[in-house]
Amino acid sequence: MQVPTNTFKQALTGQKPIWGCWAGFASGYATEIVASTGFDWLLIDGEHAPNTLPSILAQLQAVAPYSTAPVVRSVNQDPALIKQLLDIGAQTLMIPMVESGDQAAALVRATRYPPQGVRGVGGGVVRATRWDGVDNYLNKAHESLCLIVQVESPKGVEHVEAIAATDGVDAVFIGPADLSVGMGYPGNPTHPEVQSAIEMVIETMHAAGKPVGILAPVEEDARRYQQLGCQFIAVGIDISLLRQGAIGTLGRYKELSVERSSRTY
Repeated sequence: MQVPTNTFKQALTGQKPIWGCWAGFASGYATEIVASTGFDWLLIDGEHAPNTLPSILAQLQAVAPYSTAPVVRSVNQDPALIKQLLDIGAQTLMIPMVESGDQAAALVRATRYPPQGVRGVGGGVVRATRWDGVDNYLNKAHESLCLIVQVESPKGVEHVEAIAATDGVDAVFIGPADLSVGMGYPGNPTHPEVQSAIEMVIETMHAAGKPVGILAPVEEDARRYQQLGCQFIAVGIDISLLRQGAIGTLGRYKELSVERSSRTY
């Protein structure tokens, strides 16, 4: 058995936009429903959704039969947690609040086995190796892993060039909500200064030859970020889609105010 192909990492080498959705229900059943609709990728959110390691595993298993590629976001930069996420079979990781080249390099080491890194060996105990069914996993695992680091603070923007230049960082994902808060414009990621910082990150990533992504649930934002050069864009959030659909349905029978998709998450 060979290491499973990382279709998300593969797609990043192309020129087409990759459209994604946030999965925040922490449920394999709900995530499978979204996976069946045709999104290119799904973000299984371990930072803000009420996920645990077993619930993330259940979602990875639920998505596996579909063409949608799972991306797992860790709650933090803990190498021990990164090890566990990799061991249950996550191949693409998104790590929040990366603010320096040194942090980025440490995250790369957390995804690599010695001597290149510090990842512990689970062997036949872990799903990633298909319980020792994958041939030569220890030497080949890094080839199928994709590391996305989030730039979502003024400090991260300041050091984005060093972050982008870090060998082993495959892509950067911009967090407009946290960035707007950190810059003093909470709830207003469309503020000109925030947008200027976002554009600078995109330009820096392009100069480094690496892809950049962003969360943009409002279509006009998504289209603008696509034109600016973002390649992988999350255009929906499962929880918001359910809420908006429910309000829309009820609104046909009761007078309700129309809600607009949030720009902040």
